[in-house]
Amino acid sequence: MPPDIPPEEVEFVRIDRALITCAFDALAAAEDNGLRVITVESCTGGLLATVLTDIPGASDFYDGGFVTYTPEQKADALSLDLDFIRRHGTVSPEVTTALAEAALHHSRADIALAVTGVAGPDKDEKGNPVGLVYIACARRGHETQLLEHRFGDIGRAQVRYSAAEKALSLLRHIATEARPRATA
Repeated sequence: MPPDIPPEEVEFVRIDRALITCAFDALAAAEDNGLRVITVESCTGGLLATVLTDIPGASDFYDGGFVTYTPEQKADALSLDLDFIRRHGTVSPEVTTALAEAALHHSRADIALAVTGVAGPDKDEKGNPVGLVYIACARRGHETQLLEHRFGDIGRAQVRYSAAEKALSLLRHIATEARPRATA
């Protein structure tokens, strides 16, 4: 953290009715389909967990989450190979997908939602631009879905907010997908 930024100048995410509605709709879709959810967050820093647990009764369908901000914590918390993370970068399709799939493996949830990205103010260690976000959603019995968003340098708080909004929308969509049919 730069020492020359006073607390009153720190940009933060404002949770509003629209984001709560996204969380409500996502959790309702999980509930309607009898699915439990877990989250893995990096750039959103627990924002998904916050808005999901703002919903009364969330514990019936939300198992909890991992906030893994460093490569080492991603490796330790979810048993990912640190060399794999360093090779691909923390903000990559490969790592985001691995985080979602590992969360399923380390939980009793049916759906795992993972978010990594560069909120800013600077590019990441691999040169990824501010505003690049990957969102992966893994559901047992389904192929993991991955989205890439390039929000641009719209400010840390807005990148984080937009990432959470898109992640919750993906969660709602994946929770409503029918179970794949077994092939003979």
